[in-house]
Amino acid sequence: MWLKGPALCFSLLFLASYFTNKYVLSLLKFTYPTIFQGWQTFVGSVFLQIAWKLGRVEMSSNVLWSAKVSWIPGALLFVGNIYAGSRALSKLPIPFFLLLQNTSVVIVAMLMKITRKEKLSLTKFFSALMIFLAAVILPLSDPQFDPGGYFWATIHCVCVGGYKVFQKLSKSYSLSELEQQYLSYLYSMVILILAAHPSGDASGALEFPHLYSYRFHSGCCLSGMLGVCLMLVSVKVKSSLSVEHYGIWILVTKVLTACLSLAVFETLLNVSTSCCLLFGALGEALLVYAERNGAEIKG
Repeated sequence: MWLKGPALCFSLLFLASYFTNKYVLSLLKFTYPTIFQGWQTFVGSVFLQIAWKLGRVEMSSNVLWSAKVSWIPGALLFVGNIYAGSRALSKLPIPFFLLLQNTSVVIVAMLMKITRKEKLSLTKFFSALMIFLAAVILPLSDPQFDPGGYFWATIHCVCVGGYKVFQKLSKSYSLSELEQQYLSYLYSMVILILAAHPSGDASGALEFPHLYSYRFHSGCCLSGMLGVCLMLVSVKVKSSLSVEHYGIWILVTKVLTACLSLAVFETLLNVSTSCCLLFGALGEALLVYAERNGAEIKG
């Protein structure tokens, strides 16, 4: 039964969101992340605000107001996450991007070890090591190596890991996941809009050759709506599935997205890069198993 409903919807939204973003960033070559991500965070902010006023989502104005300052570090990490992620995805194939993104678990493990002295199980250690090794070997084997893509992917992973750790360490703020996302959207929207002109993205976007194309307009609108819908469904899936089933479903969704992207977007693979992708997927599967055992021990 856990394969139906929100979980299936999550997979479809995940795939559609990545394909749409990749289309706008790589095929249309709209490489102005402050504009693109500023638009997405604007859509997310407005959508959550309307849903909140209509009573479709639960958020507390008192909690949001009290956490407006304490959440600034998280918002800055979120900005780094989406900005660097946009840069990286525009230069890297989806399977490579997803593999590199998984290295955020290594960042989380390291930071939690430093801040909370958390013990790392042997299984989780080996899973993180497998993912890390696959991510290190991948650029060395990539026949279309793009240093810029891997640089931004590294920044993206560090910010994703830092954001996850900040979420764990800031539970005392009493913010729900939706409230955290709402504040992140608001801060990010303001920061990215202010950065659009100094970064040159505002003037560059005005010279974009597809600026008045319906393909560009529909792609941007779709990316904004898919992003916020994916976030809302992911919150629902986390609450409705066990740790084990959620981890399995995320893994299946990523593998499906990576495989289908090979048929849609041009991706040059060789034996070494294929082995890296397989090794990274096995590492994530081992991580799911490790977290399942950890949840059983705690239970």
